Amino acid sequence: MKITIEMPTIDACSATGCAYNVEHKCHARAITIGGTTHPACDTFIPADQHVSRAEPAGVGACKVVGCRHNRNLECEAPAIEVAPHAMHADCVTFEH
Repeated sequence: MKITIEMPTIDACSATGCAYNVEHKCHARAITIGGTTHPACDTFIPADQHVSRAEPAGVGACKVVGCRHNRNLECEAPAIEVAPHAMHADCVTFEH
């Protein structure tokens, strides 16, 4: 059985060192954003080898309660972008 859930898409991901990044697109089934105060992509997995899934990812959950797009721990932005930050990746759509 396949569950279909409407969620924000990930328009672009420049964290090319992530296992889910294929040609600047995220191919995880869904990602989780952040701790309570920092919009890190919790799904980021540093790797040289990349997944072979063709479907684009969506934002499954967001734990950054201070983001204006967060409602009930879910992202309500129409789409997000993810970019590298230090040794991980961040949601750059984050807004206070």
